[in-house]
Amino acid sequence: MYQLPLDLHRIEAPSLENFVVGRNGEVLAQLRLMREGAGLSGARLIYLWGEPGCGKSHLLQALVGAPRVLGPDSPPDAFSAVALAPGEPAAPQATTIVAIDDCDRLDDERQQRVFQLINHARAQPGLAVVAAGAQPPLALALRDDLRTRLGSGLVYRLQLLSDDEKAAVLNRVAAERGVAISSDVVPWLIGHTSRDIRALLRLFDALDRHAFERKRAITLPLLRELDAAGALIKSG
Repeated sequence: MYQLPLDLHRIEAPSLENFVVGRNGEVLAQLRLMREGAGLSGARLIYLWGEPGCGKSHLLQALVGAPRVLGPDSPPDAFSAVALAPGEPAAPQATTIVAIDDCDRLDDERQQRVFQLINHARAQPGLAVVAAGAQPPLALALRDDLRTRLGSGLVYRLQLLSDDEKAAVLNRVAAERGVAISSDVVPWLIGHTSRDIRALLRLFDALDRHAFERKRAITLPLLRELDAAGALIKSG
C-alpha cells in the first residue's frame, strides 16, 4: 500500500513571513514594528488572545524562537527581565522581546514574575513583552493587578481564518505553482482533513508531490483513494 509521504517532523519553523494573515493584518504589522526595533518609541506590551488554532503560539515562536517562549511550565527565574548592565547604553533601535504563552494558566509565583517583568518593560526602552492567552485580559482568572497590566498595552483578538479564506490560500498556492486542481478538491480538503491552515498547506504540498510522481492530476477521486488508504491527515 502506498502511503502519502507526509513528513510531519519536517515542519517549517514559525515566522512572521509564513503566518497566514487573514483578518489579522494590524497585529502582524505591530509585531513587525516591534521586531524591527520600533518598539523603542512605540508599543512595548502587546497581548494576543483568541480560540485555539488562531495563531497565538505561532506568532510568539516567530518572534523569539520556540525554545525561548515562556509559559506555565517555565522555571520562575526564566521570567526575570534581561536588563542592560549599569552604564551600558542600549544599541540604537535594539529591542529585546520577551514572549509569554498561556497566560491564563500561570500560577501565583509566575504571575508575580510576569507582573514585575511588565513593570520593568514600561521603564526600560529596550525591552518589550508579547503575551498570549485564551481570553481577553480582564476575563483571565489571574490576580487583578496582572490583568490590568496585561490590558494596559495593545490588545488584539486573533481571528480564525474562515473556510473561504483557507480556500483562497490553497487556490492561490496552486495557481502560483501552476498546478491544475478540480474545483471540488479544496472544499473536500477543508471538510475532511485538518482545519489548521498550516497543516492544510503541508498536506497540499504532499499531494502535489504525490500527483507529480504518479503523473496524475489532483482530483477528488485521487483524494478519496488516499483517504481510503488512510494516508490523509484527519481533522482533530
